[in-house]
Amino acid sequence: MTVALLVLQFAACAALVAWAGTALSRSADRLATIHDWGRGWVGLALLATVTSLPELASGVSAVTLVDAPNLAVGNALGACVVNLAFLVVVDLLQRRQPLYRHASPSHLLSAGFGVVMLGLVAMSLVTGRAVPVLLGVGLYSPLLLGLYLLALRSVFHHERAHRGGEEPAAKRRQPVGREWWRFGAAALVVLAAGSWLPEVADGLARELGLSRSFVGTVFMALVTTLPEMAVTLAALRLGALDMAIGNLLGSNLFNVVVIAVDDLAYTQGPLLADVSPVHAGTAAAALVMTGLVIIGLVMRPQGRVLRVLSWISAGLVAAGLINATLVYLAGT
Repeated sequence: MTVALLVLQFAACAALVAWAGTALSRSADRLATIHDWGRGWVGLALLATVTSLPELASGVSAVTLVDAPNLAVGNALGACVVNLAFLVVVDLLQRRQPLYRHASPSHLLSAGFGVVMLGLVAMSLVTGRAVPVLLGVGLYSPLLLGLYLLALRSVFHHERAHRGGEEPAAKRRQPVGREWWRFGAAALVVLAAGSWLPEVADGLARELGLSRSFVGTVFMALVTTLPEMAVTLAALRLGALDMAIGNLLGSNLFNVVVIAVDDLAYTQGPLLADVSPVHAGTAAAALVMTGLVIIGLVMRPQGRVLRVLSWISAGLVAAGLINATLVYLAGT
């Protein structure tokens, strides 16, 4: 298959994922209004989950159909880096309202759980084949799933404690059948495109002489995070800064859980024991970038570097570029 045809298929995947991700976000927003879900909860538990369906579908497809564990892990961790880097775009667009100055401090909870989960992945990658095994999967997998559920519960109760009175029950009795049908149809499109993506990316890696780690970390990560980008931009247009940030940070939690799901689907042993150690660098980059976000949420810097970006965003750009360069040079 020619490179041009592969690129065309890759572009088709990107278009499908972007369209379906936007449709998912609209349906999720309407369902949130009907069911009286808070914006933070929508960003973390609903929007982040549905917009991360491409990473889930691509990861499972990569380990079951393509037998490319490096694509799966590179995609999940690379998506974390891309999501955090996209906060730079949010910062650029917030000309009158500096990003970290007006963001809710509740995002610290999501970012903190992200640090713990990414740290666990990084340690497991460094451990390699010495990682403890439980029922055929790495011990990290049930731990990641448990931490994710704990994060959902913690954020839910934190928001519930800080929210005002609930909206009338009549709003929750509105008909939602048609909206759920739209939601499900868009989700199926995302799953189909996400399952197609690993085969196209694997073909590109062979034709261009690029490593699967690089293709998964950069190319696939960019495409599968298009729904997150679409949702974030839509939230900014609505003036919902916290929903935009919550979607990106919540997507990172789900992306790390995708590694645990991929591990369950991978039948040749613990997934992280069979991938390149270069992914530990990507996990470390995501940790550094999440740490910068936490610093920004605490310090709330107001100045901008060259009147364009906060120094937090400049650090996010630097960390993302360094990680992409190192993965490319590793060539595995």
